[in-house]
Amino acid sequence: MEIRKPQPAYQQVYDYLFKQIIEGDLSPGVKLSEERLAAELNISRTPIREAIIRLEHEGLLRNKSVVQFTPKEIKDSYEIRILLEGHAAKVAATQMSQQDKDFLRTLMEQSHTADFESVMKTNTLFHNAIVRSCGNDQITQLIDRMQSIILLCRKDIVKNRAELPHEHHEIYEAILRGDGEAAEQLMQAHLQQNLQNFLDSLPDDSRLSMI
Repeated sequence: MEIRKPQPAYQQVYDYLFKQIIEGDLSPGVKLSEERLAAELNISRTPIREAIIRLEHEGLLRNKSVVQFTPKEIKDSYEIRILLEGHAAKVAATQMSQQDKDFLRTLMEQSHTADFESVMKTNTLFHNAIVRSCGNDQITQLIDRMQSIILLCRKDIVKNRAELPHEHHEIYEAILRGDGEAAEQLMQAHLQQNLQNFLDSLPDDSRLSMI
């Protein structure tokens, strides 16, 4: 990675490490070394330390190691997310601003790109816009606290589920016509399929441990 002058060094290091974690280049359990990263990136340890602190705050690192969630932690978080985002979609359908509706339409148009990083970004923005539009700060904060699990699962879901753009479009259409019940049901079904995709990828002994 080449450090660019106009942007703060810690932000560039953060972006670099964030991308490596989300895309799986840094595997769960890997411990980051400030010394090694400083030598690799040819910068001081201070911006690296700042980036690591931010990643730990966001839940992607624990004690400088890439977070490794248990299958049960992921399943439990998704069950909560299904309830919260389903409700958020229902409320958003009745009160989402025209500006946010236009934003969702733009995301729909961008969702067919072949670029993995762009698809990840539009996916995250789509869900966050709906949660934000429900106007419930408690729901927003709870979803924010689950972002590390959501992002780490999302990278595999984006790679494995070609149905995502179609499902997002159905949710968008329900919100656009103000059909809260349909928006809730479609969001819950969408997230349930994402969870099922994760569960199907687990070895049999891991599934048994969650019963």
